[in-house]
Amino acid sequence: MTDGTALRFGYGTNGFGDHRLDQALEVIAGLGYDGVGLTLDHPHLDPFAPDAPARTAAVGRVLDRLGLAVVIETGARYLMDPWRKHEPTLVSDTGRERRVDLLHRAVRIAADLGAEAVSFWSGVLAPGVPAAVGWSRLTAGVGQVLEEAERHGVTCAFEPEPGMFCARLADVHELRERLGRPERLRVTLDVGHCVCNEPLDAAATVSEAGPLLANVQLDDMRPGVHEHLEFGDGGLDLPAALGALVDAGYRGLASVELPRHGHAAPQVAAGSLQALRAAERQARKDRREAR
Repeated sequence: MTDGTALRFGYGTNGFGDHRLDQALEVIAGLGYDGVGLTLDHPHLDPFAPDAPARTAAVGRVLDRLGLAVVIETGARYLMDPWRKHEPTLVSDTGRERRVDLLHRAVRIAADLGAEAVSFWSGVLAPGVPAAVGWSRLTAGVGQVLEEAERHGVTCAFEPEPGMFCARLADVHELRERLGRPERLRVTLDVGHCVCNEPLDAAATVSEAGPLLANVQLDDMRPGVHEHLEFGDGGLDLPAALGALVDAGYRGLASVELPRHGHAAPQVAAGSLQALRAAERQARKDRREAR
């Protein structure tokens, strides 16, 4: 890790749900962030809206004006079903084609915005459904998404999510193997999940993911509890995690993911960036002293 290496920090728009999207982007840029994790959802950029192409173009102009990079996130809770969180998914009993359609739309929006990646996950497999069926559904759906991504030159970043069918980084490795290790299918890693759910700590998990990383989410968590926390409120060693990202040669966005903190979004975003910059300085200092 050299003094000339710089991480690029972003902030997730799902943490600005009480702001209009244009205003959220202004605040995020004004605080000094390099980019955004843009969640496609009805309060902001709705991929199903009749004017979605025009709205996407308008958002692109704002991003360009503000100098913000972007990753497309697809974890909106009730975008497709007002009763069931995240449903339907790539492993649902029914409606999987609707999730594929959403991800196709996300790929096209990503292409229009010049996004660095489209991030998505598996979903929860219904109780009693065999794992073999889950893998069959997932590989079929991801395969269709990858075909659209290939047509548009977009990178896909698959996120292991606690409680879902693909819950750990090892599951994403298995998915890639089952699909023949496609170049366009890479990894989203949430460092908080490493505390909550992974067998290794965040720094070791980052190292294991290595060059497959295409998107990183930043938050704190406690072991065994899937709750996104501000830095310092959980068990994450933030300097170690950031140092591992730079050691791995990661050049993508690393975006704060605090979707339940919208009530104080500007203050939380400001404090988060201060914590990230302090942690990066500490990581540099630790390595200089180690040398």
